[in-house]
Amino acid sequence: MKEIKKVGVLGGGLMGSGIAQVSAAAGFPTIVREISDQLAEKARGGITKMLNKGIERGKVTESQRDTTLGNLTFTTDVSTMSGCDIVIEAVVEDLELKNALWSDLNKVCPPETIFASNTSSLTIAAMAAACGRPEKMLGLHFFNPVPLMKLVEVVKTITTSDETAETAFEFVKRLGKEPIRAKDNSGFVVNLLLVPYMIDAINALESNVASVEDIDKGMQLGAGYPMGPFTLLDFVGLDTTYKIAEIMFDEYREKRYAPPPLLKRMVMAGMYGRKSGKGFYDYSQDPPKVSLLGL
Repeated sequence: MKEIKKVGVLGGGLMGSGIAQVSAAAGFPTIVREISDQLAEKARGGITKMLNKGIERGKVTESQRDTTLGNLTFTTDVSTMSGCDIVIEAVVEDLELKNALWSDLNKVCPPETIFASNTSSLTIAAMAAACGRPEKMLGLHFFNPVPLMKLVEVVKTITTSDETAETAFEFVKRLGKEPIRAKDNSGFVVNLLLVPYMIDAINALESNVASVEDIDKGMQLGAGYPMGPFTLLDFVGLDTTYKIAEIMFDEYREKRYAPPPLLKRMVMAGMYGRKSGKGFYDYSQDPPKVSLLGL
């Protein structure tokens, strides 16, 4: 079984920077590739901020922060991934863009380099042919926020070799995460079950079953969930949920994955949740108040 010694991460956004942080914190020299110097610096700043918050909370020492940052390199050049044992892609959910990146990487990385996608809704098989090494391609689906969430879905396709899957499984453990094995179906395990739940909550709201606050409170206190579905939707991002639901509906053609009209209207209005300041709740207030008072 191949030993992972050096890690590459494509994309320095919320998920990519989180993956890079846990990789560097686990002792792996990690290269983060972004499309511009400005975005690369933004990724570095975000990781530094997260580590400094960890120090404030007593979860991270200054020495650990410095070691983590010392293991990180930021670049705009894809060819720098050539020395990596595994490259993890964490760019937007656009299959054409992902496949173009895999094609470029296949030209610069040695044949033994493992390719892993952090996609949350696309199938890995849709990328395996483009990557040029289907036996070395699999999914590693991390959860947000990556430094705090323990789960990683390890997704093996019909073409992924057993050695690749086991190497990735052990790598996830070395990151301090808990891996689970999942089939290569759109949504894998968590989103396959979670997306219909969030869609059902929106449909229930549109049907006047109960208010945003009461549905959230009902699922928290009645089902023991740490947060209600609308708080969760705002946290995940309504735009992200809409995109995932569209992909999953296209895959399965089942109504339970169809994005509700209300979700589409909110996304069109720029109401993405916490990241835009307003979703089902208005985050310009503390504590946040329900923003859709007409429902």
